[in-house]
Amino acid sequence: MLLNQQLVQQFVAQAISFGDYEQEDSIYIQNQLLRILNARGVTEALKSPLAKDATANEITQYWINEAINENCIEDGLYVREIVEAQLLDLITPRPSVINRKFREAYEQSPEMATNYFYEIAKRNHYVKEDAIANNINYEVDTEYGDIEITINLSKPEKDAKQIAKAKAAPATEYPKCALCIENEGFQGSVTQAARANHRVIRLNLDGQPWGFQYSPYAYFLEHSIVFSEQHVPMEVNKQTFVNLIDFIKKFPHYFIGSNADIPLVGGSILSHNHYQTGRHVFPMDNATEIEKFNITDFPSVEASTLNWPMSVIRLKSKNSSELIQAATHVMTQWNQYSDNSVDIKAYSKEGERHHTITPIARYRDELYELDIVLRDNQTSMEFPDGIFHPHKDVQHIKKENIGLIEVMGTAILPGRLKEELQQVKSYLLGAVHINLGVHKQWADDMKQTYDIDTDNVNKIVDNEVGYKFKRVLEDAGVFKNTKFGRAAFKRFIDIL
Repeated sequence: MLLNQQLVQQFVAQAISFGDYEQEDSIYIQNQLLRILNARGVTEALKSPLAKDATANEITQYWINEAINENCIEDGLYVREIVEAQLLDLITPRPSVINRKFREAYEQSPEMATNYFYEIAKRNHYVKEDAIANNINYEVDTEYGDIEITINLSKPEKDAKQIAKAKAAPATEYPKCALCIENEGFQGSVTQAARANHRVIRLNLDGQPWGFQYSPYAYFLEHSIVFSEQHVPMEVNKQTFVNLIDFIKKFPHYFIGSNADIPLVGGSILSHNHYQTGRHVFPMDNATEIEKFNITDFPSVEASTLNWPMSVIRLKSKNSSELIQAATHVMTQWNQYSDNSVDIKAYSKEGERHHTITPIARYRDELYELDIVLRDNQTSMEFPDGIFHPHKDVQHIKKENIGLIEVMGTAILPGRLKEELQQVKSYLLGAVHINLGVHKQWADDMKQTYDIDTDNVNKIVDNEVGYKFKRVLEDAGVFKNTKFGRAAFKRFIDIL
């Protein structure tokens, strides 16, 4: 394989402009390109296959395809990702440089600092905007306000060959997980993500070292992860509130929240303490405050419940210290609270803890806000997946844990639904030789409910998916939005 000279020059120019290199480094960069792509040399072809303003990522994707076609590199997803990350690392400044410039930009404003870092993450394709654009996104109006539906099509699926190789690969303990800071600059393997172009901003939260990075397959604008530099398990406690408030003091244009810290209601990575943040207004942010109340001993804190399918207590105050104390009080009371009349039980007979919270922090209207979402991970004979988990009749749409993002009203639904929902629509329009599997009863119910035609079938199915997700959230709510459930919620509030 020979690299086109004009493309090499275009790439080298961007490495000098955006990376750590100078003009004298041009030949060095060129030779790094040859090494990474396993190419033989450079040719002065008359015509470049790409435009003169092609980005480094566009050139990279072209070269990878050419290298595969000429058997210079293996045709495998993980190989493509490793080569891509190594090439685009050349246009990415070193971690120390990025951290220094981030701090300099922060002196102008927190927003300027995150904008600087986000532009780098997009330019070097760590944030994969092209893949994210494949996601299906829309809103559905409900009695709780609009909720957001996302069918996740951005993350590529591993092929059978890669799955087989991963199974045969030796176990590794470095990095210990996908969130560890040791991923910064890590080559990757058949079992571990390529991270040569990955960068982390160093932060201090309450005097402790944390990292800040953007998410490659974002679910919302500037979706990012804040993670402990220590590989320690998820834990939601008073320190969590301290850290969340400290973060929004530093970055008031972002929200920040934590997944719950116990199985069934927790996030997908419980082994490493981390939070999620970004620049997005979620449906729950705009939920109507319904019952306002006071919490004893915390006079500066406004408290209320929300018109929301899950059980949420919102706390607001200008006094961040008192807000943290009040939130800790709510969490402590919840973690030991039981009410058998509504199947709420703090501990099992064996002493296993069933209660925790999903906390979210933001700064709005010159007030610090903490939303505390009450969680319970009990199971039963009737609900073996979880009493407060999506029940069987909605699992054809969503059966996974309800994490932080979904708690706030944004559904992250599996990519399988794109094709499956097309089949449902065909069935609703009269196609008969279709096996809908788990969607059959749902489709038949829609046939009975609606007069369906080609003009309205898309809207009907979209809305019904939204209503199913609303039910998912209602299933996860510990106090149901019924007269009986609201009375039970009031009994808990009364002890606060």
